[in-house]
Amino acid sequence: MAWLVLLVSGLLEAVWATALGKSEGFTRLVPSVVFAVGLVLSMAGLSFALRTLPVGTGYAVWVGVGAALTAGYAMLSGGEAVSPVKLLLLAGLVGCVAGLKLLH
Repeated sequence: MAWLVLLVSGLLEAVWATALGKSEGFTRLVPSVVFAVGLVLSMAGLSFALRTLPVGTGYAVWVGVGAALTAGYAMLSGGEAVSPVKLLLLAGLVGCVAGLKLLH
């Protein structure tokens, strides 16, 4: 259960990070609210998962999932350039996250 919550929390990290970028310094209401709600839920999930998972592993997975999804969304939405090297590095990041799960 902790791993599932951790993955959802990583997804929510991508949500709040993306919303933060779209909030334009918290001057836009909807992205600012999405940021706040996503942040609280993401942190709550991370906190729950860290009750049973080691902090280093849990945090690394949370950040890795969030970073990969944030970058992936930015590339899919046209906000960031796509390159083979970027895709390879993101695949490596996802592979490392999966490896952490396999080791635990």
